[in-house]
Amino acid sequence: MVALIAGPTASGKTALALHLARSGNFEIINADSAQVYSDLPILSAQPTADEQRRAPHHLFSYIDGVNPCSAARWAKDAKQAIARTHAAGATPILVGGSGLYLRTLLDGIAPIPEVDPELRAAIRAMPVEEAYAALQTYDAPVAATLAPTDVSRITRALEVVQSTGRSILAWRATKIGGISADIILRPLLLLPPRDWLYARCDTRFEQMMAHGAIDEVEALLARNLPQDAPVMRAIGVPEISAYLKGMMNRDEAIARGQIATRQYAKRQFTWFRNQAPADWHRASAVINDSNIGDFEIIF
Repeated sequence: MVALIAGPTASGKTALALHLARSGNFEIINADSAQVYSDLPILSAQPTADEQRRAPHHLFSYIDGVNPCSAARWAKDAKQAIARTHAAGATPILVGGSGLYLRTLLDGIAPIPEVDPELRAAIRAMPVEEAYAALQTYDAPVAATLAPTDVSRITRALEVVQSTGRSILAWRATKIGGISADIILRPLLLLPPRDWLYARCDTRFEQMMAHGAIDEVEALLARNLPQDAPVMRAIGVPEISAYLKGMMNRDEAIARGQIATRQYAKRQFTWFRNQAPADWHRASAVINDSNIGDFEIIF
């Protein structure tokens, strides 16, 4: 069996996973794209050192921020962590809010060949308007589904069709490597009331600012990483960076970080509500000390 606790940021996933780990033989596997990086344990809301001592934790803070982590890489690492957990006689709990990561692990990934680095670099150096026009020529059906400013999806679709001669849609029609057919999955989606969720996001970001997030970003900036590195675009990093550079005051940085967090939570909430399989159990109640035991039943 593989347990899964998914949902938007600040919805109570970590608290529930730790509760389960205390009540049974569980090991916790991270399924959050920001929490894989070692640079931002506070700002990415990773379990604290004390929390991680309460149960075995895997795939948290294990990648240096200079190295991008793809969904494919995480899925490969997660499969290995699941296998090790089962070999130890324990039940893995996947915990996170990255729908793409979970979908890649469970359903597999399109077997798109590696793109030639020189071709990739040339396409990614193109202005987005030029890249979009090229995509309209090479793969009009895909271009029609994308916003003309969606640079990441435009460049990816263009590099795939130019490299392989096939549309990215054709590649995505077949997926390989998923584990859903090989496991018994016990999924739970936490979808609490949005007003409660957004208030919790606001409070948590303010607490992060007061308890080490500023130092984390200061250390990150000292590394002079490329601005397009995923860790540099993590929620809160641009806002705290602007504060450290004197471009906004502390209150402005907090307010903008809170807005960014709420917007992210909204996107996650919408994705899980609409894209997650219909048979995944959904819980709309707020998790607290008095009812947390009620959530054990599905596991």
